[in-house]
Amino acid sequence: MLKKTAILLAATLGLSAQAHVTLEQAEAVAGSAYKAVLRVGHGCEGSPTTRITVTLPAGFRGAKPMPKAGWALELKREKLSKPYDSHGRQIVEDVVEVSWTAKSEDAYLQDAWYDEFVLRGSLPEATGPIWFKLRQSCVKGEWNWAELPAEGESTKGLKAPAVRLMLSKPAAEAGTHQH
Repeated sequence: MLKKTAILLAATLGLSAQAHVTLEQAEAVAGSAYKAVLRVGHGCEGSPTTRITVTLPAGFRGAKPMPKAGWALELKREKLSKPYDSHGRQIVEDVVEVSWTAKSEDAYLQDAWYDEFVLRGSLPEATGPIWFKLRQSCVKGEWNWAELPAEGESTKGLKAPAVRLMLSKPAAEAGTHQH
């Protein structure tokens, strides 16, 4: 009986893990460099994925996407309300959105397939959750993974939740005294 329950629980967790877009690493240190590996595990009600568009969280800086063979990259930049310095240069506009679009039917991400869309950048200094909103366009239909919890951090009960990254404090350096 216990073995059947464990198998059923594992199957249920596996299904729910594939029901949404997820991050390979769902936790990171605030203020650090981060490689966001967005995992897409299905299409739209059986239809293949043709485009992935990620709206970056506020404070995510210097985004650089990884090209994918067969997919075109597009970056949307906006003027920053608060410029920042990067390697001695003042940055007044930054990437706020990244899109990958399949160049042909051969490149479509079929519903039965899995793939990853990768970008890197620097994380905000504040701890707590930040959210990547993702629009998944398909041959027929789309998913707008952009729902945020009304309060707290749990996405339980949301049909199409945004992808959450939890930012934590840096670990204490060796030799320092912490309370």
